[in-house]
Amino acid sequence: MAFTPTKRLDLGSLQLKETVVSINRVTKVVKGGKNLSFSALVVVGDPAAKVVGYGTGKAKEVPAAIKKGLEAAKKRLQKVHMLDNTIPHPVTGRFGAGLVLLKPAPAGTGVIAGGPVRAVIEAAGIPNVLSKNLGSRNPHNAVKATLVALGQLRDKSEVADMRGLAQDKL
Repeated sequence: MAFTPTKRLDLGSLQLKETVVSINRVTKVVKGGKNLSFSALVVVGDPAAKVVGYGTGKAKEVPAAIKKGLEAAKKRLQKVHMLDNTIPHPVTGRFGAGLVLLKPAPAGTGVIAGGPVRAVIEAAGIPNVLSKNLGSRNPHNAVKATLVALGQLRDKSEVADMRGLAQDKL
């Protein structure tokens, strides 16, 4: 299940914070030898607006790869539904062999998450959440699975509309 953004967000009003999750040196073997390049996985988000996205970039140098990853991430921003200081309900996200479990946490708990998952959650501006990476720990799959999980979050009004009920009936 691939991540699909719902609609484009206005980048001018956002204060995006960027985090480089991983940088890999990759090689392509050609007739004349090996071509070295770098691949970067970047997460961007605005904690105040509850918006997060990811992107990958490849280039001959690390800064160029990070820049390409940033541009790709800005095109994939998605809004995250939250309660006051945590997520509304437990969710699991799967991408490839990566499986991430996110659970609400009481105030003061903080972000309990591993590297790639922590980068996404902090970029989204979620102050209290528990997480567990159950599947592959590959950073690419972990980031994508976390975004799939965050995309499954629903607020009360959205659930009431889907069920055809008044919001106070939930």
